[in-house]
Amino acid sequence: MKGAGGKGAARNSVEALRPVDDRKVGKRKATKKDRKAMKDPNKPKRPPSAFFVFLEEFRAVFKKENPNVKAVSAVGKAAGEKWKSMSPADKEPYEAKAKKLKANYEKQMDIYNGKGSAANGEESKSEVHDEEEEGSAEENQQEQDEEEEEDDDEDED
Repeated sequence: MKGAGGKGAARNSVEALRPVDDRKVGKRKATKKDRKAMKDPNKPKRPPSAFFVFLEEFRAVFKKENPNVKAVSAVGKAAGEKWKSMSPADKEPYEAKAKKLKANYEKQMDIYNGKGSAANGEESKSEVHDEEEEGSAEENQQEQDEEEEEDDDEDED
């Protein structure tokens, strides 16, 4: 006779006797691409850091000096080495330009998020449209009040 520790024991275990959940069979997990929300094409792009501002300028110089080098990684490595070796005084113009770009980005984001000119106490450009909305809101309220009165009159009869 075979002992309890053989292959037959695994077949008789509780896990082996559980029914298969048919709903899970054949379904795939949601991939990262499926879960990712669509990006808004109107949203402003984030500004580049001081290094990337420097990199734009460095790329042109590097390509002139090394026309045979086509690898992006070579340009990146060379730029990284030069950036590390630069003094804070040398980095200053790039950091200043990055600050300007960031300030501009923040203004664009305020406008994008609806905190632009209307949030600064200014009226919207279309005053006519604003008056129409106010008037329609008042008219809607009057109509609701009249309907409520009619309903009350019908209930009393």
